Amino acid sequence: MLEIRLHGRGGQGAVTGGELLAKAAGLEGKWSQCFPKFGVERRGAPVQSYCRIADERIKIHQELYEPNAVIVLDASLMDSVDVTAGLKEGGTVLINTRLPPGDVCLLDGNCNVHTVDATTIAKEALGRPIVNTAMLGAFVKITGIVKLESLVEEVKKHFGERLGEKNADAVKACYEAVK
Repeated sequence: MLEIRLHGRGGQGAVTGGELLAKAAGLEGKWSQCFPKFGVERRGAPVQSYCRIADERIKIHQELYEPNAVIVLDASLMDSVDVTAGLKEGGTVLINTRLPPGDVCLLDGNCNVHTVDATTIAKEALGRPIVNTAMLGAFVKITGIVKLESLVEEVKKHFGERLGEKNADAVKACYEAVK
């Protein structure tokens, strides 16, 4: 089972991103679940979303304490949130930043760091910096947890014809751009 924690800010799509990843896994016959963690937050406040994907039925239904992977939609969160808290040894961290992986400073140095400038890609594809779908493209390239085609299909289904195509473009661009 792969356990993924998404870190974002309210309004950036961390919850939707987790749901899209879980549904893309479902298209491939995998078991999945997704749920958010936030209180009575306002737009811009830190938010977490959890996603589990497995080949067998998932029998646990609780917060993720030791994820295999972390997706950080907004690198500024790393100034106030330990995004690697509980990350399994050798886990994967994907960060939305212009910095190369070697220039990112994390508290837990025993992980595989990948970076992608999803903000620029989202602005080009969508006309605004909503990075959730773009980051998923990079994540499936890194992990192979679902096929790119499954993610693109789910994104198009979720957002409809016009926005779905634009989001699919962002997914594909980040898939190609991840470092």
